[in-house]
Amino acid sequence: MNHARNLMITAGALLTQQAVADDGQPKATPEHPNIIFILADDMGYGDLACYGNRYIQTPNIDRLARTGTSFTQAYAGSGISSPSRCSLMTGKNSGNTRIRDNFCYAGGMEGLKVSPRGDTTIVRRANLLPEDRTLGTVVGKAGYRTCLVNKWHLDGYDPGSAPNHRGFDEFYGWTIATVHSNAPYYYPYYRLWGDSLININENAHDAHVRHNTEISTDDAIAFIHRNKDRAFFLFLGYDAPHEPYNIDDTSWYDEHGEWSLNTKRYAALVTHMDYNIGRLLGTLDNLGLRENTLVIFASDNGAAVMAPLKELNCGAGLKGRKGQLYEGGIKVPLIVNQPGRVPARQIDNLVYFPDIMPTLARLTGSEEAMATVPDDTDGMDITPLFYGGEADTDNRYLYWEFPGKQRAVRHGDWKCVTVKKDAPLELYNIADDPCETNNLAAQQPKMVKELDAVMHSMHKPSVNYPIPEDELVKGKKGVKGKKTKRR
Repeated sequence: MNHARNLMITAGALLTQQAVADDGQPKATPEHPNIIFILADDMGYGDLACYGNRYIQTPNIDRLARTGTSFTQAYAGSGISSPSRCSLMTGKNSGNTRIRDNFCYAGGMEGLKVSPRGDTTIVRRANLLPEDRTLGTVVGKAGYRTCLVNKWHLDGYDPGSAPNHRGFDEFYGWTIATVHSNAPYYYPYYRLWGDSLININENAHDAHVRHNTEISTDDAIAFIHRNKDRAFFLFLGYDAPHEPYNIDDTSWYDEHGEWSLNTKRYAALVTHMDYNIGRLLGTLDNLGLRENTLVIFASDNGAAVMAPLKELNCGAGLKGRKGQLYEGGIKVPLIVNQPGRVPARQIDNLVYFPDIMPTLARLTGSEEAMATVPDDTDGMDITPLFYGGEADTDNRYLYWEFPGKQRAVRHGDWKCVTVKKDAPLELYNIADDPCETNNLAAQQPKMVKELDAVMHSMHKPSVNYPIPEDELVKGKKGVKGKKTKRR
């Protein structure tokens, strides 16, 4: 959008020159830091003590919030993984970006989806194309060494669409096209290093020795060690606490005899991830990189239906869950931390995943990186909010959709949403009613009509989601999966 582009051009006049090492590679400084983006998977808005949880232990993430800036009105790119990550990676909302649902409605590639129960379903998925600019593309233009660890979920079933073919210099993890369909989710035997498939020998024959959260953290720490003398961008996409809730060590919570095993495992997945984040932060401290590194933490969407929402308050009382555009599906924690630079505060500015691309471009201090941000980005540079300043983030429209199924828009205090095909639009004042309990659509028909028009204008049909604007909530559901026998 033009507003975001103009902000970035104005910010360009304030850039300071990036420090350069003797070998010509850019060096991290407090002003243009290393960037580590940590993304949890299906972690609810209420899972962290710093966001009000009274059950799950997350001391390292809580410390990031206590000594940094946490956002109380941050939103993911969508209510499920692929479109949310696509929005984050491309700087565009789900009415404008390449992947808008976990499955596509036309085109794409066919493959097998494996459920946590072992059922397989034939589905079609879209994938990022070479012309799609990602966070890796943009930050890499500044000379940063870029790496994505673990979950990508934007390759569809195309091995050629892995992170190392979409802007990232290095990749260690799994893709939909290869590893995930053939290995246990949390104790994998297969893993990709770039295009090479390797084995985690300790987990052979379904042994539960090395948990994937630990493996991913080891890969991330090794990358930091290799690049400690130059500027780097690390995207660490944990699987936790996505279902199936598979972790053998629940010792943090074994004293809770009243909890089900499912509840203990869910909490343990979050705490185990927090422990490994502590390992990562310890590496930065030991290498003297902490002051020159910005750490960002978020979740890709709200808690899943299988999560212990009531027992552990994962959804923080919000309406809805993963897969829905109510607050419980898209509102997420967002924490930024950089000692000596990011102040300790909690702020309520409206921000969402498309903002990350223009923001990281600005952080690099590179005009070339900023120029690589697409002209049709739906995000804006929110760097001032990271460093104690202000930004007018509320006077704009934040938009989400599952084409033909659900759509939502947020403007200031107001949110207009529907989560069912052909259902009437609902209207909520989120400032007064954060849990969306009082539908004001009947009292505010003019506002509903105006926001409906905004949503139609923000929807752009695409090859994989060819739903015309006038059929935005009347479109086809897409290709239904054909079920096959359980494995």
